[in-house]
Amino acid sequence: MSILINKNTRVITQGITGKTGQFHTKGCQAYANGQACFVAGVNPKKAGESFEGIPIYASVKEAAKSQGATVSVIYVPPAGAAAAIWEAVEADLDLAICITEGIPVRDMLEVRNRMIAKEAAGGKKTLLLGPNCPGLITPEEIKIGIMPGHIHRKGRIGVVSRSGTLTYEAVAQLTEIGLGQSSAVGIGGDPINGLKHIDVMKLFNDDPDTDAVIMIGEIGGPDAADAALWRKEDMQKPSGGSIAAGTEHAWQVVTFDDDADLATQVVTASLPAGTAMMTIPVPTPVDTASTFVLASVTTPNSGGDVGDRMVRVRLVDGATVEVTRQDT
Repeated sequence: MSILINKNTRVITQGITGKTGQFHTKGCQAYANGQACFVAGVNPKKAGESFEGIPIYASVKEAAKSQGATVSVIYVPPAGAAAAIWEAVEADLDLAICITEGIPVRDMLEVRNRMIAKEAAGGKKTLLLGPNCPGLITPEEIKIGIMPGHIHRKGRIGVVSRSGTLTYEAVAQLTEIGLGQSSAVGIGGDPINGLKHIDVMKLFNDDPDTDAVIMIGEIGGPDAADAALWRKEDMQKPSGGSIAAGTEHAWQVVTFDDDADLATQVVTASLPAGTAMMTIPVPTPVDTASTFVLASVTTPNSGGDVGDRMVRVRLVDGATVEVTRQDT
């Protein structure tokens, strides 16, 4: 099982005739079940044409009706991307994934308010992922977006990240030690976006085929903190992660281990003096024999070193979470 998308998802590409849309649509088609999943494109000026066997329609509503699509991915340039999001919402899709970076904040404010108003009036809620996100993937089934498919492996660890690059880092390191992913979701780094960390964490929490979750954030905004507070009280699965605190500072690192002292030593060995530490309880324990999570421990200045600093740790009753924070 997975969250949000699977091998049966039918996808519309908005912006399919642009250079970026064509490049990544071809990549998504080539991955796993992509040939069957990507069923339509949208460009009002090129309706009736096709790209790589994918028919192009004049509108999202027409494409969804003709092909039974429930998800769209948006590669429309910034000036028109918010309008493309709204078109997907008006078509009552289940999910719109906006890859576009650089959408004006005012445009996103407007489309967000229109989405809220539509839902308040009893209209269907369309989930939005992004903008400025890498998309999401259910390994060996479907990928929608720009992430490299070859680093992913099917498994039972969920990944949610605000940073696209760090999504790939976490996934690659999981795969390297033999831990596959149920789904990996990049929520995007823009100040006004759709799904938050907490929304995706809840989806993973309810997914019977996700055993543990890695959450990765960035400085700025309360989203990661909100998710951490929710996780402490309500998450039924182990979850760890990191917050990138800037190129000149250490990362926030969450580690899990049955030996709190060892966890502390592992973290502090890689962080500079002045790092503040605190211990909080782990949420409800799970099967200790099969559930593993990773702790990302990196040097202050380079996320590229994270692969050399990954540790594999087992969760047991009475475990603790070590949270480190570099004060700025």
